[in-house]
Amino acid sequence: MLRAGALLALGGAAAPLTGCSLLDREEPPRPDPLAPLIDESLRLAAGLRAAADAHPDLAARLVPLAETHEAHATELARVTGTALPSESPSGSTAPPPPEQPASRAATLSALRKAERVGRDSATAACAAAPGDRVALLGSIAAARATHLEALK
Repeated sequence: MLRAGALLALGGAAAPLTGCSLLDREEPPRPDPLAPLIDESLRLAAGLRAAADAHPDLAARLVPLAETHEAHATELARVTGTALPSESPSGSTAPPPPEQPASRAATLSALRKAERVGRDSATAACAAAPGDRVALLGSIAAARATHLEALK
């Protein structure tokens, strides 16, 4: 009987607390710090694809780089539990690719600049990441560094 009384007392004491608005509030989930890298990977891929469309003679070099960025975005989305933007009936929800310079040299220069910025952000994310994400971010930073060489 003592046990039943103690459980009833504990249950009765806990019941009013569950209705307390202070306990019912949940903090909104914080965005994953890697989420910006998803958008960046998709922007880099879109820029490379737009450049390949504008300069078909560069497509053999640029499309594999774009595919790499798309694979990185997919893996980052999986790791962070983030949904990738999807195609809607009216078109992509992703921002449009940047306008391409007219000349081949200017296009490659703009792509190198974007890859350099991307490499630096991936490197910074790698340095700040917890151990379980370092390998992924290190490989993304390394891939972006090799893209710089491929764009020379």
